Amino acid sequence: MINGIDTDLIVMAIWGLIFAIFIIKLFKSICLVPTKSAYIVERLGKYHKTLDAGFHALIPFVDNVAYVHDLKEETIDVPPQECFSSDEVNVEVDGVIYISVMDPVKASYGITDYRYAAIQLAQTTTRSVIGTLDLDRTFEERDLISAKVVEVLDQAGALWGIRVHRYEIKNITPPETVKNAMEMQVNAERERRALLAKSEGDKQSKINRSEGVKAETINRSEGEMQRRINEAEGKAEEILTLARATAESIERLAEVIAAPGGHNALRMQLGEQYMRQLDGLSHNSSRIVLPGNMVNFDYWMDSIGLKEKA
Repeated sequence: MINGIDTDLIVMAIWGLIFAIFIIKLFKSICLVPTKSAYIVERLGKYHKTLDAGFHALIPFVDNVAYVHDLKEETIDVPPQECFSSDEVNVEVDGVIYISVMDPVKASYGITDYRYAAIQLAQTTTRSVIGTLDLDRTFEERDLISAKVVEVLDQAGALWGIRVHRYEIKNITPPETVKNAMEMQVNAERERRALLAKSEGDKQSKINRSEGVKAETINRSEGEMQRRINEAEGKAEEILTLARATAESIERLAEVIAAPGGHNALRMQLGEQYMRQLDGLSHNSSRIVLPGNMVNFDYWMDSIGLKEKA
């Protein structure tokens, strides 16, 4: 015993502690690596190997898992930063990077923190690209900015063991004064388009009305022309019909006159008409100036060549 303390108990406690540490180290030397993960193992402080997904056993007190990498694609937010456009307008830009670890060894020993480095490089590249564009183009050339950032990050990522899949700009925020000016410009453009649309509408309306009046006038004139044509054709047909009837009556009259007794029959018929006309002259309301020989029927018949035949 030393000062009342049992030395055997002290020795047993030390050996128990050593055994416990060994058991803990033994359990830690058993590694179960998840899918899409990679463990970097160092042996005595020097890189030894990379553990893929599955079961692995390490040598206690000799091997150590120094780095653990997730091989899945991950997103990294790029904090907002102030950038100046080519026309000296200060805008605030933020974005997001999509990257994944391709070479765990380079990601462990090629750079201290690849995430921080990717953010810094994305910010500096964004500032340099926006500096070559004016304010209006910064809103239109998002794809150009993203492609340039991805290109620069890919070149650096080859040394860092990472791959940058894409970079997306989330927001481009100009100052309030510029925003107000842009809103006024947009409102003015909308008003201009509204006035232009209204004027175009009025113009088209007038054109439509004039075309309607024109079509109506043409239709009326064509209708009037057709009416006159129809009337003229009707009158012509009437005249032709009358002419044909007159000719036919004359031919028949000639045939009757040429027939035996026709001359006397015609003279008798004209005499009857002559007497009826003379009878109408007897009314008091009729005042007619006639030749003195008007009542001489035989004279009138002889004058037209209808002498009485025996």
